[in-house]
Amino acid sequence: MGRATRLLAFLVGMPKAYAGTIRLGQATTTDDAEGTLTASAGVREGTEDLLPAALDTLRGEILQVPASVSAVKVAGKRAHARVRAGEDVELPARPVTISRLDVVARRPGTALDGTPVLDLEVVVECSSGTYVRALARDLGATLGVGGHLTALRRTAVGPFDAREARTLEVLAGESDTGGVRLATMTDIATRCFPTVVLGEEDSARLRHGAPLAAAPAAGVHAALAPDGHLIALVENRAGAARARLVVDPA
Repeated sequence: MGRATRLLAFLVGMPKAYAGTIRLGQATTTDDAEGTLTASAGVREGTEDLLPAALDTLRGEILQVPASVSAVKVAGKRAHARVRAGEDVELPARPVTISRLDVVARRPGTALDGTPVLDLEVVVECSSGTYVRALARDLGATLGVGGHLTALRRTAVGPFDAREARTLEVLAGESDTGGVRLATMTDIATRCFPTVVLGEEDSARLRHGAPLAAAPAAGVHAALAPDGHLIALVENRAGAARARLVVDPA
C-alpha cells in the first residue's frame, strides 16, 4: 500500500507457483474452461501410461506459444481483443522455464457431453510470463487427446507464499485491536534481493542519486543504511551501482 506499491514493478517478474486442474480429453478455444469446445477426443486406454514422458517434454527451459486469448500484444493490440474481433492470431513461441510440473492427484470422469476425461491436479513452478493454460493445451496435444485448464490458483510470487496472506477482514480486525503489522519496504526488499549495507557517506550520496562503487554481482540489490533500513534498489550500469528506485531520498 502507499509508497510500497513502487516495488511492484520489481516483483511482477519474479517466478510464480500455481495449483491447478488440467482436463485431458477435451480442447477449447481459450485453452481453459471459459472457451468453446473445439475437440472432444476423450482419453483412451493407455493415456495415463504416457503421462510421465509427456510431462517431461514440458519441464525445464522450453519454447511456449502463449494462449491466443491472452494479454500478449500483437501490433500494439492485445491478442485477446483481436481474437474476439474475429481475427486469426498466431503468437510466436517464447522461452519460459518450468522448474516444477507435478501431478498430485488424478480423477477419471465423464464430461457433460459424455466424453471420458481425466482431471489432473497439478503443481507448477515457473518463470514469469508462463501460461499454465498453454501447458494444459500442450500436454493434451502431446498425448493426442486435447487438454485445457479448468481451475487455477496462484500460490506464490517470488518468496511470497499465499499461506502468509491475510484477508481484508482479518486486517480490519487487527486494525481495530491495534495489532496490525504490515510488511515494510525493507522487509520486502531484503527478502527479494541481495543486500549491500552502506556507510554514512555512501548512504548520503545514494539519497542524492549519485552512483556508488559497483555491487558485488549483477542484478538488483537492496542498498541499506547503516541502521538496516532500505534506501534504494540499485543495479550495476556502466561500471557503477546506480539507483533504480530511491525510497528514502535526501
